[in-house]
Amino acid sequence: MAKTMNTNYDLVIFGATSFVGQILTRYLFETYGVGQSVNWAIAGRSSHKLEGVKSELGNKANDLPIILADVSDQGSLEALCGQTRAVISTVGPYALYGEPMVQACVRSGTDYCDLTGEVQWIRKMIERYEEEAKSSGARIVHCCGFDSIPSDLGVWYLQQQAEETFGAPCKDVRMRVKAAKGGLSGGTVASMINIAKEAGSDPALRKELANPFSISPSEHRSQTRQPSLKTAEFDKDFQVWLAPFVMGAINTRVVHRSNALQDARYGKEFTYDEAMMTGRGLKGRASAYAMTAALGTFFTASAIKPSRWLVEKLVPKPGEGPSPEEQRSGFFDIRFVGRTEDGKTMITKVTGDRDPGYGSTGKMLGEAGMCLAFDVPADKPGGFWTPASLLDGDLLKRLTEKAGLTFEVVETR
Repeated sequence: MAKTMNTNYDLVIFGATSFVGQILTRYLFETYGVGQSVNWAIAGRSSHKLEGVKSELGNKANDLPIILADVSDQGSLEALCGQTRAVISTVGPYALYGEPMVQACVRSGTDYCDLTGEVQWIRKMIERYEEEAKSSGARIVHCCGFDSIPSDLGVWYLQQQAEETFGAPCKDVRMRVKAAKGGLSGGTVASMINIAKEAGSDPALRKELANPFSISPSEHRSQTRQPSLKTAEFDKDFQVWLAPFVMGAINTRVVHRSNALQDARYGKEFTYDEAMMTGRGLKGRASAYAMTAALGTFFTASAIKPSRWLVEKLVPKPGEGPSPEEQRSGFFDIRFVGRTEDGKTMITKVTGDRDPGYGSTGKMLGEAGMCLAFDVPADKPGGFWTPASLLDGDLLKRLTEKAGLTFEVVETR
């Protein structure tokens, strides 16, 4: 089916009653209003719950349109897609509930973005629907939350600055989370547990999850060994201890796919990794080892049925997450160190003014949807893109002007 431009809405939030969906709805309402410059609607399976989301926004949201749609009713999803230029989906875990909406968008030529971090599901969607998306014109963009916009756009920004300053991109880039404050939502935990559960019973999936090019085109492979932090390590660039970063597993894959989709702009032998700073001295070292052990325990326990029930009892449930106050008091500060082939070095940073997983993610996801609806040229081909490869500078501009993010060069040498 060809892409249709005669639609009622610029944007529809599918899953507006979810934890992130409510944050996203409030963000779009407070930023763009209702029935003004942007025609948008909220969607989900429960009319009662959608009306509740509207009532939380106050009387000015009375005219916000509602669309009923359910992942178990493909016809309702196709009807939704027929009314909008772009869909933002917050209905996860995506490996369990995400495919029907991707399928509907691909078949109708409707642009789509989400906040999944489930790399095994992304690969399946690319394998099943990429050729059809290219034919229909649907631009599909996964990973438009904290995983993986700060990483993906952060590398894109660093490379842009390196090309302007050094005349060449950085062959090697390392991302380090300097500081972050925020809470987990039950939806994110559910996705993490589901990944661990699938990997625990599938050796092939475990092998795939260890492959940094798992979602890159098959012809795009580096011969250079990719760095991958597995335990505590000392970082000479920042003189701090490091621990593995839980979102590095998805972010690295997205960055490598971005490089591939930009015709290896960063270099065919580009290397990239991510880690979390835990501090200096003995305290930093102890924190790095403690964090490494905690991550290992969580994923091991989540992969085994006898202990999974205990993990699920201890963590937040879907629909639960940090309070509005906690979201407002949260933040993140991540750093990138890039080195060119001839040894020149650039350090950049990306910051956000809300908790990374929810306050900032809601704003990033909203602006990614706006970018899809308004900024991407109509002749940009369909397919499975990444934030940096499709939305690039337009999204960066929106993030800095509206979503509370900053991108800046810290040092060159």
